[in-house]
Amino acid sequence: MKKITKAVIALAGYGTRFLPATKVQPKEMLPIINKPIIQYLVEELIDSGIKDIIMVTRGQYAIESHFDNNIDLEVYLGENGKTDILKELKELPKRANYIYVRQKKHLPYGNGTPLLVAQNLIKDEENFVYMFGDDIVKATIPATKQLIDFSYTHPGKVILATQEIEHTEVNKYSNVELKKDGITVNNVIEKPKIENAKSNLASFGRYILNQDVISELSKKELGKNNELWLIDAISKLTHTDKVLATKIQGKWLTTGDPLNFLKTTLEYAKDDPVLWTEIKDYVNNR
Repeated sequence: MKKITKAVIALAGYGTRFLPATKVQPKEMLPIINKPIIQYLVEELIDSGIKDIIMVTRGQYAIESHFDNNIDLEVYLGENGKTDILKELKELPKRANYIYVRQKKHLPYGNGTPLLVAQNLIKDEENFVYMFGDDIVKATIPATKQLIDFSYTHPGKVILATQEIEHTEVNKYSNVELKKDGITVNNVIEKPKIENAKSNLASFGRYILNQDVISELSKKELGKNNELWLIDAISKLTHTDKVLATKIQGKWLTTGDPLNFLKTTLEYAKDDPVLWTEIKDYVNNR
């Protein structure tokens, strides 16, 4: 089976839950400690063997600038002996082939639309990774690598990354019902009512997709809130046993709202013993 080396990241949202902070700055450029959300996603892809990273944006040039060289800054860092961060900043633009495409306003809103924008960059028989721009997975083995490795033993299938969640949370995510074999998806429903959920298994922002999904999305059949939903397209493919799911090992962290953004920041703060001690001392002394 041909290696998966291409990924699409959906970055065309408005970040309304973070306004006014996201009026000019893309939500994905908000920092988790000292690194923007989007860099965590890109590094996960690179560490999973992805070479071509397609970012579907609304024209957020800050993202493009972040993955490009800043000569003035590099000269300043070099002159002031800040060699470690200088090396990191100079290497980032070289680590992948970054491709930017802009989502036009005439297209329907929804998390399936970026795939229509990027479809001409995907070959007919090519499997690729699809990511939402606000989901981070903190894992020993990158979540994308786990997903890709699973796909190599199940070629030609659409693969969903999943985790078990609390039953009280199932109405916030895509709900996955499996067949008896434990991997074939029987049905998937976007944000069902709690009483209608078929399991505690949620699909989150990591997928292995192919042209079958894009073909379904190309019909532009709008769903809930008059949006084009990826899950609606995937749901139609479940009737042909073309959709599988695998559980991802790691901590799934969402950054799509201020509360979960802060929780994610604290998760990464734990990795710095000095910073974490200072935070705990501050909180305990309030």
